[in-house]
Amino acid sequence: MLPQDPYILLSFINTKLRDEYASLSALCGALDADQRELTEKLAGTGYAYDPAANQFKPV
Repeated sequence: MLPQDPYILLSFINTKLRDEYASLSALCGALDADQRELTEKLAGTGYAYDPAANQFKPV
């Protein structure tokens, strides 16, 4: 289960991307998470996924 708090979720996802997954789609597939829903939730905190960095970064 993914954290519900958007800022804890941001930290969790960026850590997983850095340490375990080569892409957001790989992470979402492994964790059975909806990529669009995850991206929208983090967009609400002012962050967007940067595929080149494989991290969510401030917009």
